[in-house]
Amino acid sequence: MSLWEQAKAELIDIIEWTDESSDTLVWRFPRFDNEIKNDAQLIVRQAQAAVFVHQGKIADVFGAGLHRLHTGNLPVLSTLAGWKYGFDSPFKSEVYFVNTRNFTNLKWGTRNPIMVSDPEFGPVRLRSYGTYVLRVNEPARFIKEIVGTNGHFTLDEVTDQLRNLIIARFGDLLGESKIPVLSLAGNYNEFSTLLTRKIAPEFAEYGLELTKLLVENISLPAEVEQALDKRSSMGIVGNLDNFLKFQSANALQAAAENPGGTASAGIGMGMGFAMANQLGAMAAPQPKPQEAVHPPPLPGQATKYFVGKDGKKAGPFDEPAIAGYIRKGAITRQTLMWKEGMADWEPMERFSEFEAVLKSTPPPLPE
Repeated sequence: MSLWEQAKAELIDIIEWTDESSDTLVWRFPRFDNEIKNDAQLIVRQAQAAVFVHQGKIADVFGAGLHRLHTGNLPVLSTLAGWKYGFDSPFKSEVYFVNTRNFTNLKWGTRNPIMVSDPEFGPVRLRSYGTYVLRVNEPARFIKEIVGTNGHFTLDEVTDQLRNLIIARFGDLLGESKIPVLSLAGNYNEFSTLLTRKIAPEFAEYGLELTKLLVENISLPAEVEQALDKRSSMGIVGNLDNFLKFQSANALQAAAENPGGTASAGIGMGMGFAMANQLGAMAAPQPKPQEAVHPPPLPGQATKYFVGKDGKKAGPFDEPAIAGYIRKGAITRQTLMWKEGMADWEPMERFSEFEAVLKSTPPPLPE
């Protein structure tokens, strides 16, 4: 410090801090040889506190307002200094200004995924992130536990430690909750509240107050999310067997009602039977190559029919389904059919079980 700065310091009797930064937590007031004149003025602004440290010990803490520094309002400092005649000469003491406002929108998040056991999916890896708000509510403890003799202490110097603390406690809370993965999104508020209660006492040990903590997201790995999307799509479709049968029946009905003539009807029938054939390939068990002859159906077991048209095979269909197609006109007397036990395909009119349906169904109109 230059001679002019030393002389200027002797004349200055106002101690204050006008914070122009957005991340400073503690700032030590600069004074030559730490000397403070008797009856100096101390200005502490809103959301600030001034901590006096004398001979390495915290002496006094001043809140917001204008304070004149003399023996009457520095009892602890007077006792520590042992002055019998008051502050007739400059005294030495360090003054630390502490920013006590709320620091908002501080980020936290898991660097590595947290492994948890889900009752439905088994072991899964979860990531999470959110925000929190803190403030210094005990300036003396904060300087004693964290700042020490640092003359300029910023938010970045403490947030890494606090972030690690949040992540560690969140991992414990997530594992202990036993909440299924698919139900986590509906419990963000509960997680935020429980996590705040769990961590707040540990922040208080440093003189800090955790005023708010939010869990904004808990996410699964990308590949697991894709699998869940496919599962959701299957859930919307419902029973795949019934869905394909429904689509096949609609195609058959559309082909029968199509006024475009025989050619277009054949195309519609072909599409319908193709879909039904795919259904049969997925739903029906595939016979072994050596099994050329099928035994007759067991008593009470429904007979399965196959339908052939336009060179395509569809089935198996049960008797009510075949009867429905006959009434709609999708299956005629000449449509080839086959059931277990037959040696070859036969026209539908030779199946005696459908004779009553044929008699109740009018023949096609003459062209």
